[in-house]
Amino acid sequence: MPVSTEFRKLAVAPAELFQENLAHHTEQENYFAGRHRLVALVRLLVFGGAAVGAWVLFSAGSVLAGFGVILAAYLVFLGLVQWHSKVGYQREHHRLLARLNQDELARLAGKLSGFDPGLRYLDAQHPYAADLDVFGPHSVFQLLNRSTSRLGQDWLAGWLLAPASPATVQERQQAAVELAPDVAWQQEWQARARHYPRQEQDPRAFSGWLRQPDFFASRAWLVPLMAVLPVLGVGAILATLNGYSMALLLLLPAVVLNSQLAAIRAEYYEQTTTIRDALRAAHDQLALFEAGEWKSPALRRLHRVLHDTGGTAAAQLLRRLSGVAGWFSARQNPAVAGVLNTLLLWDLWGIWQLERWKRRLTGGLEPLLEAAAELDALVSLAAFRAANPAFAEPDVTAPALTVEARQLGHPLLFGGEGVRNDFQTSGQGQTVIVTGSNMAGKSTFLRTVGLNLVLAQAGAVVPAEALRCGPAQVFTAMRSNDNLAESTSSFYAELKRLRLLLDLTDGSPALGTTNEAPGTNSPVFYLLDEILKGTNSEDRHRGARALVYQLRHRAASGLISTHDLELAALEADLPAHVRNVSFNSFLNPDGTLRFDYRLTPGVCRSFNASQLMRLMGIVVDEPA
Repeated sequence: MPVSTEFRKLAVAPAELFQENLAHHTEQENYFAGRHRLVALVRLLVFGGAAVGAWVLFSAGSVLAGFGVILAAYLVFLGLVQWHSKVGYQREHHRLLARLNQDELARLAGKLSGFDPGLRYLDAQHPYAADLDVFGPHSVFQLLNRSTSRLGQDWLAGWLLAPASPATVQERQQAAVELAPDVAWQQEWQARARHYPRQEQDPRAFSGWLRQPDFFASRAWLVPLMAVLPVLGVGAILATLNGYSMALLLLLPAVVLNSQLAAIRAEYYEQTTTIRDALRAAHDQLALFEAGEWKSPALRRLHRVLHDTGGTAAAQLLRRLSGVAGWFSARQNPAVAGVLNTLLLWDLWGIWQLERWKRRLTGGLEPLLEAAAELDALVSLAAFRAANPAFAEPDVTAPALTVEARQLGHPLLFGGEGVRNDFQTSGQGQTVIVTGSNMAGKSTFLRTVGLNLVLAQAGAVVPAEALRCGPAQVFTAMRSNDNLAESTSSFYAELKRLRLLLDLTDGSPALGTTNEAPGTNSPVFYLLDEILKGTNSEDRHRGARALVYQLRHRAASGLISTHDLELAALEADLPAHVRNVSFNSFLNPDGTLRFDYRLTPGVCRSFNASQLMRLMGIVVDEPA
């Protein structure tokens, strides 16, 4: 269906637009629901009227007229069924569009619990995903993901897990810029796919199965039988109806053939029916995309891929394939399937159609599905951009290990909760030591920097006035947990994490190659929270100091938060490599604490552990 002209391009505040869209689509859903009930009533009246009319005519002896009424009613009924289906689609389509706008409003309010957390992508050993809430409850994936397909979600998760080269990031940014203003198009893309809920099957498995040798390649003798046996089967039924019961023996070859090929028929049924919804969704979405004219390099590239399929547009190819998959769905009714296979060799004709379709496809099914998945992920970036017009588009062309941010905020703090800060560092071997009192915001700031780098290198906009950064592999050591199954203490888990950091930076290439994608043995931007917190202060200071000295010679830079003021003395020892910043707390006249969450140059001098304990009712003064 075409995109509704009722939509407007993004010209008002996102929340206002989403609220207007919600009201519009709810109204339209109710309108088409009424039409749906009306058509159902008309169908019932036509059926009842035809039955009464035919009975009256047959009773009066007008047999021919009676059959004429039945035929006319049947044709009218078929038209009403199609009309009923179209009205039902419109009702469901507006319901889905209303839900999409509800979802956008929920994201703006920070209500993310109803969205897929993407836990299947979470790996505790990943350099940063677990520490930065990339996946899981209240995560960036929930905030960003609008993908409607399994493959599209895989693509988006991959972008969040593996930073891209600046050139690739810019290509994604340009595509998102082109898609973002037209919220109607984005939501139409999503709604079309949501009509088909059974998309949990991975299409790549089906694509691999299609590459197996054709069933008919070594069974050419079957094709003549498939033409002859249905004729014999229909003839056998007609002869039996005329009293020649022995004619049923003519059905025996078809019964034997179906029995011998039962396993093959069942395999084709399983493979095609489990993927049918994904195929229909991809067809409806690609038909929308193919109808557009695109300017950005990524969208033009995908448009070419989808048309380079042997002379037939990808959407049309997928439409034919989903039709073949629908052919096999007759097996869902065993009685119908039994009759169709016995008389017409129904499943075998389906297999023949599928293999005929394969011969029309050049390059396999994977490029089409992957192109649709990449588009799905790009729609997520575009919708995130459209919902957050005040966010900045990062400049990712700076030298490696450069971070220059103005008014940088945390993407998972909503409704003006977060305080934004400026931050800057550049070059390798640079360590920013963050000191501060308890609850002052040190850990949140480290996550703010890390998450924004992840978003920037995925191609998304960021909550900042401006962000300029260069290629770097983000690495975190923030949530080290013990593991009883592996007999691992939290302190040893942290040491293993720091060992991984040294492995990543061992043999790092020289800086300056900004066109390479970050990855293993690329420049590392580290975020270490409360470093070596599992040991005594003397060991902690000695170990942290040694780590900073070691990292200054590697292609790595980053931030270390600590309560250890002695570690801050490294600024005097290594002035070219270490800089101190802090978060502070303030004591109110009534004895309560105030936090401003402002990043301040220098070392923190106000610590509040004892005051916080007093506020919790814990006596900390020594007895007299």
